[in-house]
Amino acid sequence: MASVQARTVYRCVRDGSVSLATAPEPGSHCVAKHIDDDAVKLPNLWGALGVVSGSLYERQQDGRTVYSTRNLPGSTPVLAFTVATPPGEPAHAGLGNVGRPQVDRYAAQFRAAARRHGVDDAWLRAIAHTESGFDAKALSPKGAQGVMQLMPETARSYGVTDAYSPVQSIDAGARHLHALLRRYRGDLTLAAAAYNAGVGAVARFGGVPPYRETQDYIAKVQALHASYRLALARVASAKGRAAP
Repeated sequence: MASVQARTVYRCVRDGSVSLATAPEPGSHCVAKHIDDDAVKLPNLWGALGVVSGSLYERQQDGRTVYSTRNLPGSTPVLAFTVATPPGEPAHAGLGNVGRPQVDRYAAQFRAAARRHGVDDAWLRAIAHTESGFDAKALSPKGAQGVMQLMPETARSYGVTDAYSPVQSIDAGARHLHALLRRYRGDLTLAAAAYNAGVGAVARFGGVPPYRETQDYIAKVQALHASYRLALARVASAKGRAAP
């Protein structure tokens, strides 16, 4: 019997956007996915992003021809594509479904906190969605509390007096994420890793810790970030059309 051949596709994330490539992309966080050539159904590597449209690009990297759905320097477009990804597709066994964006949950509070502390509104909501599902009364087995699931000592450091107040939790969460982004020079992946596992773990491993929980957490945040960016853009567009 002939041996089964496999292809390797890299799922790469940069600034909350997902691309697929035949080689790791410079400047992106890439994870290799191995696909058997005789697979009956190709896996969805995009995540729950709705309808994804774009182009496949060709470029030279390390002396060979590679392909990517991200337009990197030196790329030439070779093919346009549209892919419909299943809504609410399970992200990872330990984290349940990604779920659809919930743009109406504490919308004013997220907008205000994001603007006040200089963080991306969509990313802030993606963190909250992953952490608590927007449950203001959420309490984790480790003691994290509220919408943003802040540990008590972290909440106190930001002046939180009521950990279950959505206004205080969201504002403190935005401040904490802003501080992490400053620490990691704007790297969303490292900031999310530190939010989940702590800055000590990120320092100890020199990057994303090799914890399955943290790696699954980052992937879910990234998928939700992309979903919230699209959802908030649609909301803004609808408001623009409704304006006199």
